Amino acid sequence: MRSEGQWQGETPVRQYLNILGVTLPEVWRQLLPNASEAVREAADRWFLEDLVQEIEQGNGQLYPGVVSTLAYLKEQGISLFVASNGLERYVDAIRQYFCLERYFTDFYSVGRFHSPSKSALVARLLRDYDIEKAAMVGDRSSDIQAAKENGLLSIGCRFGFANDNELRDADFIVHEFSEIVSMIVEWKKI
Repeated sequence: MRSEGQWQGETPVRQYLNILGVTLPEVWRQLLPNASEAVREAADRWFLEDLVQEIEQGNGQLYPGVVSTLAYLKEQGISLFVASNGLERYVDAIRQYFCLERYFTDFYSVGRFHSPSKSALVARLLRDYDIEKAAMVGDRSSDIQAAKENGLLSIGCRFGFANDNELRDADFIVHEFSEIVSMIVEWKKI
């Protein structure tokens, strides 16, 4: 954006990290409150291109314990899904780079389904797969809200980007991804 004359000043990394996880249109509404819609759309395209390129170059990583935890849950016969506020191309880049289709049944994103919110996206996933009982694991308030609005168990992740306030309504809080195993296996028995 600087090279196009659309941004001056410092890069708002801290501000972005505070809102990471919301939809990109919301990111640009917050980071570029006075910009035109055309500028926000351009920022969206540039940002997506850079993110995908970084992922494809191996400049991303999963949290510790994610792969072993996903493998174990899959072995236990638990169907796993992704419900993301990310754009489809971003979610696909992560899925492909880390070969996550081994563990997940499907990858839902607000970009893929043009959903207005994560709650609506999760509602669609539940309908599409005729799921009556599920748990939502996430590190942002939108994850906890989606769980609550869809009658799901909510597990908040303190190792992600959420601040303490965002996870206050979660049913459970974990500090490492592997901690969800015992919660989900026990909860599934109920």
